[in-house]
Amino acid sequence: MGFPARVLGCSGPAVSAIGLGCMGMSEFYGHTDRNASLRTIAAALEAGVNLFDTGDFYGMGTNELLLSEALRGKRDNAFIQVKFGAMRGPDGAFIGMDARPAAARNSLSYSLKRLATDHVDLYMTGLDTAVPIEDTVGALGELVRQGYVRYVGLTNTDADTIRRAHAVHPITAVQFEYGLMSRDMEDSVLPVCRELGIGITAYGVLGRGLLTGSKGSGDGDFRSTLYARFQGDNLTNNQRLVEALAKVARSEGITAAQAAISWVLSQGKDIIPLIGARTEQRLAEALASPMHLSEDSLAAIEAAVPADAVQGDRFMVRH
Repeated sequence: MGFPARVLGCSGPAVSAIGLGCMGMSEFYGHTDRNASLRTIAAALEAGVNLFDTGDFYGMGTNELLLSEALRGKRDNAFIQVKFGAMRGPDGAFIGMDARPAAARNSLSYSLKRLATDHVDLYMTGLDTAVPIEDTVGALGELVRQGYVRYVGLTNTDADTIRRAHAVHPITAVQFEYGLMSRDMEDSVLPVCRELGIGITAYGVLGRGLLTGSKGSGDGDFRSTLYARFQGDNLTNNQRLVEALAKVARSEGITAAQAAISWVLSQGKDIIPLIGARTEQRLAEALASPMHLSEDSLAAIEAAVPADAVQGDRFMVRH
């Protein structure tokens, strides 16, 4: 692997130190360009990136199909993490969660078809409050034993659930929003993951684009309607933080995006940032982020975006 690698968890596989999040290639963040996405995935592979993040509900299956096409003939060079469980209606609305054992098997069957593969490297479930996590993870463990899944992961869950799940089958990684603007993982989730030897694949590293100046508006971009941080006075306040980060980044000779990515990379080798680059240019910028910065530089970056200065919850606004 040409790009620097990190081990996913204490006993997991070696993957690229930066992963590519593919969600925005299909929906949510405005205009999508299929050909540009295919070129970006190809460029990532060429650069040595092998961790690709998708979900069966991204684009309602189309994101998996896109990734499958991009990886045709190169599947062995990729480590694919897939999330399942979120249910959507014909209008695209999210309508709940289904992590029953039978649903897990069914979802995986369709993902394997769409991805044109005989296994998923890391299969990740969110929390279904109607189903004990022990039941879901038990089913995933059986899929591992059958060879359809290599490793089991969790998404956006709490420390107690992580412990309970890990007691049933080893959890290799937890996917959680983490970055300068989203630090709550540090309270309990990160400590328990480190105690148990579980890796982190971090999304939202750039604050869903806020830290690079995005206002989350435009055709097909739902950030300004779904996330409070992109709304009204919250956005005005948060843009001041963005300007402060950009100023620090310029003094370091890097971009604001690179500063944010480097900060996450510096929080521990057990954390792998997922970058939602949709163009080759954005990908190249992300991959050029310094793997190491001085303590003074990191402190200046963190001071530009204090965790308690961010306004607006990181979760979706419930309408």
